[in-house]
Amino acid sequence: MNAEPQQDLKFSFYNDPLIFFNIMLDDIKNAKKSIYLQTYKFSQDPMGTRFRDLLTRKAQEGVKVCVLIDSWGSGVSEKFFAKMIAHGGLVKFFKKLRIRLDIFSANHMRNHRKLLIIDEHITFIGSANITGYSLNWRESVLRISGNIAKKFKSIFFEDFNLSKKYFPNKKKITRKVKYAGFEIIKDVPSTVIQPTRKRMLELIKKAKEEIIIETPYFLPDSTVRKALTNAAERTVKVTVITPLHSDVGLFDILRNKYLGPLHKSNIRILQYKPHNLHAKIMCIDKKTFCIGSSNFDYRSFRFQHEINLVGDEASVASMLQKHIDDTSKDCLPFDYQKWLRRPRTLKAIEFLLVPIRHLF
Repeated sequence: MNAEPQQDLKFSFYNDPLIFFNIMLDDIKNAKKSIYLQTYKFSQDPMGTRFRDLLTRKAQEGVKVCVLIDSWGSGVSEKFFAKMIAHGGLVKFFKKLRIRLDIFSANHMRNHRKLLIIDEHITFIGSANITGYSLNWRESVLRISGNIAKKFKSIFFEDFNLSKKYFPNKKKITRKVKYAGFEIIKDVPSTVIQPTRKRMLELIKKAKEEIIIETPYFLPDSTVRKALTNAAERTVKVTVITPLHSDVGLFDILRNKYLGPLHKSNIRILQYKPHNLHAKIMCIDKKTFCIGSSNFDYRSFRFQHEINLVGDEASVASMLQKHIDDTSKDCLPFDYQKWLRRPRTLKAIEFLLVPIRHLF
């Protein structure tokens, strides 16, 4: 029996940045005690400036403000937050970049988590960075009010205090966190300890009726692909929703190499047409869900700090299903015949990218 009452939790789901950014800003404005913000990207643009200015104001009011930004993804420096820091706000950059010849491989393991925790009572978890660059993207952000925020606060400071360490105790910091029937899954860079991949595989293998994966970057390894095709063979309806064109063109070329065989294995592939689909969701049997920062690819599973929430709360599952239904209306079905006719140049690029697929 769960010690924590699930009824203390209330949920809202958002996919439009123009809506959830304003809700985040309103919650920050109303903060009385603390604001903890963790993000991969924080841009020095009008949206990033709005967040920075409000965080500065709250620091001036005596609210505890802590910000953790990944150095690779960041478009700002400490100077950008100078006034906030002067009033007691804290800013850390996760694993500052090491400038050397192998700059990419040396800096590949990043912190991709996205969290906003306010007054230890409100939590935002999902796919969105703090940037105006993605204002027209379709995202996935869950707002939770309730005491689960205290669990997320502990995770936040675990990261905040580890921000400059390169070899943390991986087993300790990836232990599953439970609250009122929910699981908080934490990933760190590892080729062995991959909690999100492991949990997703478990859910895929247990699915009885339907699996829906919505992700901007779909590049699962052979074991995960096999689990999905096995599910389709046992008449589970498997659907993958991904953008027709993401913001990473080379990734799309590599991803497309695998779509044809998956299509032939009776996996339904839908490609979102209007703009970039950046939502990161998996739903099983219209009941169990996983939502958070992880993409469905090698890089998230192997090389990045990620955070996801798994549960079967009916109200959340219902909101996610409506989001998925609405997303599907703006999708094109995968064109297998067109895929067969793709130019030889694209096939050649696919061939060249396969050996470095783990880096995407």
